[in-house]
Amino acid sequence: MIDRAFSLGIYAIIALVIATFGWIIGDVIIKGISVVSWEFLISEPEDAGRAGGIAPILVSTLYVLIIALVIALPLGISAAIWLAEFSQNQSHTLHVGIILDVLAGVPSIVYGLFGNAFFCIYLGLGYSLLSGGLTLACMILPVFIRTCESGIRSVQSDWRLGGLALGMRRSVVIWKILLPAAQPAIIAGLILSIGRATAETAALLFTSGYVDRMPESIFDSARVLAVHIYDLTMNVTGGDETAYGSALILIVLIILLNTLAQGFIDSWFKRSGHYR
Repeated sequence: MIDRAFSLGIYAIIALVIATFGWIIGDVIIKGISVVSWEFLISEPEDAGRAGGIAPILVSTLYVLIIALVIALPLGISAAIWLAEFSQNQSHTLHVGIILDVLAGVPSIVYGLFGNAFFCIYLGLGYSLLSGGLTLACMILPVFIRTCESGIRSVQSDWRLGGLALGMRRSVVIWKILLPAAQPAIIAGLILSIGRATAETAALLFTSGYVDRMPESIFDSARVLAVHIYDLTMNVTGGDETAYGSALILIVLIILLNTLAQGFIDSWFKRSGHYR
């Protein structure tokens, strides 16, 4: 009876989570599907966003995301490898891990204030896509590093010893054996990073800006989708309908980017001839 009750409780919780998720997604689809069209995707906003489309907003979102990932991915994987494989001081590694955990829990608006003070003012980048991308890179790095580090640490020691026994250099063991074995963790970290970066609002309010025109370079101020949705909902009277359409596009964009990221990682490992 206890086992059955426990199982029933687990299924009930799962059903509640799925129902809540379905309710949110369904509400966005029902209220936003009438707005979404090809014209909505390729035209510029008009009348403070009440009319027109979101073409510049989409381009700005992709710009910021690409900048963040180009900086965060190599730094994150390198830091994870160092923490998991090369750091000899366990106390030092523990302290670094605690710092990363604290940074992962820092509110995004704090990162926004830091990005504004450091990138926009101190480095003189101003409100720009580059400032927003660099700020997002700082924000997603802690989660990405810890996820990749956990994946690398979870690989059995026999794999490392087997590679070294075959005469492989340590760098080859890491590149050809450990990273492919930690591929699920790397993909999970990448998906979490993409989701947080794409849906970020507070940090980008202080760094990338509010401008809704088409950016000409990464040094231009621009508005991303999450900021656009926030502005339409909070500051524009009559902008709720367009906000729902933008929210639906944001959800689809996150799903598409996550799928592409997973496919890219899989194909990259296969092309590189990594063992799996």
